[in-house]
Amino acid sequence: MNHLKFCPKCGHESLLWDGEKKWSCSNCDYSLFHNVAGAVAVIIKHKNEILLTRRNQDPKKGKLDLAGGFVDPKESAEETCVRELREEMQMEVDISKLKYLASLPNIYEYKDIFYNTLDLFYEYEVANKFEVQLELSEISETIWIKISDLNLEEIAFDSQKAFLKNYINS
Repeated sequence: MNHLKFCPKCGHESLLWDGEKKWSCSNCDYSLFHNVAGAVAVIIKHKNEILLTRRNQDPKKGKLDLAGGFVDPKESAEETCVRELREEMQMEVDISKLKYLASLPNIYEYKDIFYNTLDLFYEYEVANKFEVQLELSEISETIWIKISDLNLEEIAFDSQKAFLKNYINS
């Protein structure tokens, strides 16, 4: 975060990071806030199995992940679930069948910037397992795995590891 030094208002190299969420300009008193970003993760469940994706880009390329992504402006978390599942896997979701489960804070590092996120976890049960049409720019594969066989060390993000640990034990 320290490499952002130029004020977007006055242009001087006077922007200072407070180490948590705010840059301040010592020249013109401008403040720039780096607030928490909303993100969703969806457990697609069939009986005792869940569908995981394998990341095809950084951060955490090659690690397992739950389908989902960042909330866009003017979008609800549930609308994000529907959009992300359509974009990533060509999957059509009935928004009324999404079940909110929990939220956890996370840190998402992208191109040397650490984004504080609030990850909202949903469950979506399906009647049958299905083959996925992948968006290869984001996902390299999908894997149906028994919940009891899940290895948390293969999961990309700390918030998902913590959530899945509780999910397995419940």
